[in-house]
Amino acid sequence: MAIVNLFYMSLLLLLLLPLLLLFLLSIIIRPRPVQIPIKKRHVFITGGSSGIGLALAHQAASEGARISILSRSIDKLEEAKNAIRLSTGIDVAIFAADVRDFEAVQRAVDEAGPIDVLIVNQGVFVAQELEEQKLDEVRFIIDVNLMGSFNMIKATLPGMKRSRKDRGPGSISLMSSQAGQVGIYGYTAYSASKFGLRGLAEALQQEVIGDNIHVSLVFPPDTKTPGLVEENKRKPQLTSIIAASSSAMTADEVAKKALDGIKSGSFIIPCNSEGILLSMATAGLSPQRSYLMAFVEVVAAGILRFAALCFQWNLYGSIEKSRMQKNYR
Repeated sequence: MAIVNLFYMSLLLLLLLPLLLLFLLSIIIRPRPVQIPIKKRHVFITGGSSGIGLALAHQAASEGARISILSRSIDKLEEAKNAIRLSTGIDVAIFAADVRDFEAVQRAVDEAGPIDVLIVNQGVFVAQELEEQKLDEVRFIIDVNLMGSFNMIKATLPGMKRSRKDRGPGSISLMSSQAGQVGIYGYTAYSASKFGLRGLAEALQQEVIGDNIHVSLVFPPDTKTPGLVEENKRKPQLTSIIAASSSAMTADEVAKKALDGIKSGSFIIPCNSEGILLSMATAGLSPQRSYLMAFVEVVAAGILRFAALCFQWNLYGSIEKSRMQKNYR
């Protein structure tokens, strides 16, 4: 009889512990869950003339948002404007500026008017080993991807803060990469620029949460865009092998995942199954709005760490094999 009682007590504990953990997580998660409306709100997208940015503009316009897109090329912006008008019947505002030029960015933001949802999407990437890559190219990647993001946010924040009382919650979304979650061979400069976005986003969220502004980080895999075609021309063979471990997505697929995540106020927005696993494995001290996702992260932490070590074992094995083949030649 005592053994039966002990069995039932153990079973009860096994059932109660997860429920207790869920309850605790529902109390302590910060920031709290939020919904970011898109319809009839001003969405400003950088790098909006092609690729993921253009797909985001199409998607947001189809949901009734007022759209502004910024890019360097006025010709590409005009093409994007016409394409969005044809598919949605909506006119978008276009701004030609280089995100590295703060004054030009500030003029565009001032002309665009109060922004509700800022999607900082511009990005450049050149895959090459650091020893071979020119420092001017490294600076260019960091200036566009990281400093350009600082410029956009710095220019947008004052107006976004002022208008929150009347316009509801605001959002700042940063387009990172899976190379911003784990360092990848040949992406030394690119990974550094994208890892920097994470630190920016985590600190910024703490600074603006009191103003009802919510920060998101999007982590797409390789995406089938004109930029990827150019990147593949110079990508080291080993980089291509590693990148192939996460399946490529279309710009439309990434845009849908990104916009859904932005609307739900998610801090981390993965785009595919590999991205979900990476996000859980690298959650660390990042904010988490979903107590269910927090529960999965807590419970799976040990298993995911083991899986990460297996990934590193396989990765370094590929690097050693590649080096041996080079030496043999």
